Amino acid sequence: MTVANTQSTIPPAPKKNWQRFSLPWGITITYLSIILLLPVSALVLRAATLTPGEFWRLATDPVALSTYNITFGTAFVAAAINCMAGTATAWVLVRYDFPFKRVLDAVIDLPFALPTAVAGITLTTIYSEQGWIGALLAPLGLRVAFTRLGVAVAMVFISVPFVVRSVQPVLQELDHSIEEAAWSLGASHWETTWRVVLPPLIPAILTGTTQAFARAVGEYGSVVLIAANIPYQDLIAPILVFQRLEQNDMAGATAIATVLLVISLVLLLMVNLLQAWRQRYEG
Repeated sequence: MTVANTQSTIPPAPKKNWQRFSLPWGITITYLSIILLLPVSALVLRAATLTPGEFWRLATDPVALSTYNITFGTAFVAAAINCMAGTATAWVLVRYDFPFKRVLDAVIDLPFALPTAVAGITLTTIYSEQGWIGALLAPLGLRVAFTRLGVAVAMVFISVPFVVRSVQPVLQELDHSIEEAAWSLGASHWETTWRVVLPPLIPAILTGTTQAFARAVGEYGSVVLIAANIPYQDLIAPILVFQRLEQNDMAGATAIATVLLVISLVLLLMVNLLQAWRQRYEG
């Protein structure tokens, strides 16, 4: 009788991890395969049908090379601007109180929700020679709309939230008493900012800047409206891919798209490495 009671109270053997998580694992793999892996695989397989020489010729076409230069060069400039301005914006939102602060904090996320075509129309209207800002710059000889400068403005607009939202939570968690301790020990405001405040922010700044750069590289909707899309002037690589498709040049579009895909994967790897470095730094 005692043996029977003892056996009845023995809990069932726990399920193995692969049994317990088989359903969520299967759903995740199926979802990612349909949404991400299949389209990427289709592009890679289509590029594999090209011979190495043909792929190199299409990917290094003079027009394509000019679009790489314009795309990545302008995206780098936009990311550098957002690195400084986005960090300053996050600092103001965290450290200062002023009227309509919540409104400004909400407006930062507007490029996330605003359709890129709407952003392009808005920027073109404002920065054209008859626009509010463009009319002021025209007498100075500065043209924004339908120039490479307009491409930079569009890239800055759509990528600024990445830096702000990466730096803002780190600033909120930063203990202000550490700065006060530095001041009490005789450090100036510049030394405190450089040696106390900035080091914890560097991983977040780099992560946000890299994300902003990657987002600017892939922008299409706003740039296609504010730029003249003229080769060697302001034509970017994503728009060139679309133009190749319109010309029924599937091979050329595939080669250029594959180059952009590889560079995007490298940028995402850099973001993951920066985030891992940030976690280790915070830990």
